[in-house]
Amino acid sequence: MNNTSKPSFKPVEAVARALKVLRVVNEEKQASVAAIHKQTGLDKATIVRMLETLNHEGYVTKDPERAVYSVTARTLLLSQGYDKSRWIAGIAEPTLARFRNTIGWPSDIALFDFDAMVVVQTSRGSGPLSFNRQPGFRSPMLVTSIGLAYLAFCPDEEREQIIERLAATPGDWNRLAHEPARLAKLLDQVRKDGFAMMSDEYSSSVFASNVWAIGVSVMHEGKLFGTMNVMLLKSAVSLAYARKNLLIPLQEAAAEIARNLAESQRH
Repeated sequence: MNNTSKPSFKPVEAVARALKVLRVVNEEKQASVAAIHKQTGLDKATIVRMLETLNHEGYVTKDPERAVYSVTARTLLLSQGYDKSRWIAGIAEPTLARFRNTIGWPSDIALFDFDAMVVVQTSRGSGPLSFNRQPGFRSPMLVTSIGLAYLAFCPDEEREQIIERLAATPGDWNRLAHEPARLAKLLDQVRKDGFAMMSDEYSSSVFASNVWAIGVSVMHEGKLFGTMNVMLLKSAVSLAYARKNLLIPLQEAAAEIARNLAESQRH
């Protein structure tokens, strides 16, 4: 139902301007101050203040080399209807279900959001590998397979911004952000292998060393949509077995999801 009643108070102009700026950044995908000025008519000093505020709150990110802004996955929190997470979850669900039926192990698909990977769909269901992980769960970037896979395959500029943000955020799972050489070597290995692994420290702390995971990128023609993992019991699946028997099916499932997402965007 349309709301045509008059407001009972004067609109807050600063909020209205910020929403205009955010809308243009969202529509442009990558927007400069000049482009936002052209579309909104706001003066450039105001636009810069709005962008800096939105950046501080995690809703937009800046590419320092090209001086353009883009929205982050945090904007999904503003949506009560159709959003990227639901779009990806809906398209990924059939593939996740078939993949679990084929290999017998559960998987998650996740999106990057400001400083973590957010699970948007899972095939865990009930049973010993459910772990109570539902869509919306936030996984740290530097110790999980889905986080490391994203960092390894995202654009260089985005990776640098994420690592800088993690380095400025206290927490045990962000320590690797303070060891750039070690982190760079780890990400190089992920790209070489084509997959990332959950760290032993995270497995020990969260899963009592009973569970581990491998994760891969969900990417099509250079566009990174997110990441996908497969959760495994250490007592049942070795790294050698996973490499030989699970990695290619996992990569194929991730590629199928990425192709379906890309195709959906063309319609």
